[in-house]
Amino acid sequence: MAAKRILFISRSEFISPVHVQLKQHDCQAMVVEDRASALKVLDTRTPDLIFTLPALPGYRAQDLLETLDRTGKNIPVIIFTEKGTAEEARQFMELGADDYWLAPLTWEKIAAVLPDQADPKQTSGSASSTSERAIIGSHPALARVLALARQVAASKATVLISGESGTGKEMFARYIHAHSGRENGPFIAVNCAALPEHLLESELFGHEKGAFTGAITRKLGKFELASGGTLLLDEISEMDLALQAKLLRALQESEIDRVGGTETVKVDVRVLATTNRNLEQSVERGEFRQDLYYRLNVIPLRLPPLAQRGDDILRLADFFVQRYGREYGLGVPPIAPDARDWLLAYAWPGNVRELQNLMERAVLLAGGGPIRITHFLLDGHEDWVPDTELQIQSSNATESETPDPADPDDGAPLPIHALTPPDADGRIPTIQEMEMHLIMKSLDKTAGNRTKASELLGISVRTLRNKLSEYRKIGLEM
Repeated sequence: MAAKRILFISRSEFISPVHVQLKQHDCQAMVVEDRASALKVLDTRTPDLIFTLPALPGYRAQDLLETLDRTGKNIPVIIFTEKGTAEEARQFMELGADDYWLAPLTWEKIAAVLPDQADPKQTSGSASSTSERAIIGSHPALARVLALARQVAASKATVLISGESGTGKEMFARYIHAHSGRENGPFIAVNCAALPEHLLESELFGHEKGAFTGAITRKLGKFELASGGTLLLDEISEMDLALQAKLLRALQESEIDRVGGTETVKVDVRVLATTNRNLEQSVERGEFRQDLYYRLNVIPLRLPPLAQRGDDILRLADFFVQRYGREYGLGVPPIAPDARDWLLAYAWPGNVRELQNLMERAVLLAGGGPIRITHFLLDGHEDWVPDTELQIQSSNATESETPDPADPDDGAPLPIHALTPPDADGRIPTIQEMEMHLIMKSLDKTAGNRTKASELLGISVRTLRNKLSEYRKIGLEM
């Protein structure tokens, strides 16, 4: 696939989680935060795709849509927002937006809408890579689930994957796809909780031109796009009852009707579903159709919580340490014995996802040295400070942490360029780079909250603000 240029009109914290994957897939991310910069990009470096927040200071997405319409630029525009409404979605679709999403952005969602894919089978979800097929662990509880997954993978039976949040339900779905005989076909995931009912129906089944206000072109739904491969319905318990009836027909008849369409479309799709709720209880409460539950639950896979997987915790911890040590150019730091004991004793309410985030933080804060309990930044260890070679000077740590209204940059995120990790090609990162990445990762973990980030780093807000201002002055540009 040729390199793609994607324009993000957004604050950088929304883009940082997918920045590495964008680079890995040869996508050029251009991030701006104001109308003038967006127009400059449109004039000089026409993007293939635009993602935009509804509004930023001095910018409105409707103005962008009107400009594109007036100039005749046919560039797909997707609105994304933290707290969307059906009414706002309708308004933007009427103005010409191609889609309306709820944050966060993920690589899977972005890849699925990249225009002119050279090979549609290599979209968001192709699970053909070794990393996507691998399931780390050997505990008997996990081994039983894996054995069942392998046994049913080659069939077309629907599989309901249940488990607590963070247990890796989507990874198991990808594992099934990779062993299904459909691994060369697309793997497409749809979050059923991310869109209101009428938009989710269009997302799943597509729509015809003129089907509703704002439907300016025909749109293929995910059932058609996943034909020949696998469709994952994530958080299926959140689907509206009326739409559940249409989904049941699609599963039983292997055919769908586009919204506003007059012809039935046959589809060849393997459907998997995930839930972190007890669907039997949802059925009893009348929140989920019983017939759909039975249709989805042909093969039930219940994933064990991480706390019940014994030494798998350490295997996963070592795996994440190796991954992030290479990613940030820090080698593979050892995990100290007391830290390993703590990992085994912790309850892990957030499961594998929590462990992954914890080990990424520990790798960064250990700075290449042994990972100790203090690097986990747990309650009771707030006195941690970075190692000497990475320490951020904070002589004014006792200053007021109230944001300075005289600072014009206060509250403004750094450009996305500042979020690029150090090279993993053997180059030793500079002290300033490591300091910068510690700061940016802390801001990322706290969703841009400078007070919380400064507490995480053990410095004052003023020191953090001065560091961010320093990075801008030395030329960190988009």
